[in-house]
Amino acid sequence: MDENNLHANNEDYEEDGEVGEGDVPDAKPDRKGRFLLFGSKKNKDETSQKKDHSSERQYRAISPTFQYKMNYQRVGKCIIINNKNFDIRTGMNVRNGTDRDAGALIKCFRDLGFEVVLKNDQTCERIIHILKEASEEDHSNSACFACILLSHGEEGMIYGTDGVMPIKNLTSLFRGDVCKSLVGKPKLFFIQACRGSEFDDGIQTDSGSPNDTLETDASPSHKIPVEADFLFAYSTVPGYYSWRNPGQGSWFVQALCSVLNESGKHLEIMQILTRVNYKVANHFESWSEDPRLSEKKQIPCVVSMLTKELYFN
Repeated sequence: MDENNLHANNEDYEEDGEVGEGDVPDAKPDRKGRFLLFGSKKNKDETSQKKDHSSERQYRAISPTFQYKMNYQRVGKCIIINNKNFDIRTGMNVRNGTDRDAGALIKCFRDLGFEVVLKNDQTCERIIHILKEASEEDHSNSACFACILLSHGEEGMIYGTDGVMPIKNLTSLFRGDVCKSLVGKPKLFFIQACRGSEFDDGIQTDSGSPNDTLETDASPSHKIPVEADFLFAYSTVPGYYSWRNPGQGSWFVQALCSVLNESGKHLEIMQILTRVNYKVANHFESWSEDPRLSEKKQIPCVVSMLTKELYFN
């Protein structure tokens, strides 16, 4: 079996009381995703400014202006919410494999220098309380903040063990006008959860094998947007299932940890997440005794409001 094309068949998949084998999605099969549309506004001067691209690359490579300052006393705190077991009233199945995800993530983020805090099986109220406490801490001596959510989900929503709530309720606790000690610093959210009920059947390709070839973070003399410096790394795109293997863990977390272990200390965060996208897209495909769940694909989704490049070195 090609270890790069992970066909998971060593654990049970449970649906409607029937037991089979294979990969499982992190949501109810009948949930419909809700889509959010994001607009952008182009700088009117963007097209009028002519630049020498070679000199720009050289400048970006050597200038600290374009990089987040990382020489603080601490890299920062990383909170992992790992929800495996759910109240029967939610209709959500046990998320077998999530403990493997959590263990791999703890190691990766500790290796990057984070102070990692793991919280298992938290209700909606407890998740909000944990992150509210974190947002009220003094992060003046930290370079950044990270939060990892491992749970069932829908588009724009995440499940506590007792129900569902908007992800925005959590991320808004770290806005610039709420968490002042993280103003101008990267706030990273990694979300392993479904965002809908659609399947990605994939598409055959004839293009060959996928294996071919300013120093201060915030100046008091000017304003920055309160929504700036966030990054959201979702395990899947809006509207789609996110796959998890009961024996190996979720596809997204497996790929994320693989890239972080190999390149986390020398690649920029968007380079890291682009490689994660590649791994999930090319190295994973679902297998199940239920043909409706077989040969499905997945692509993660990165939404960035970062204003500088982020290196963990």
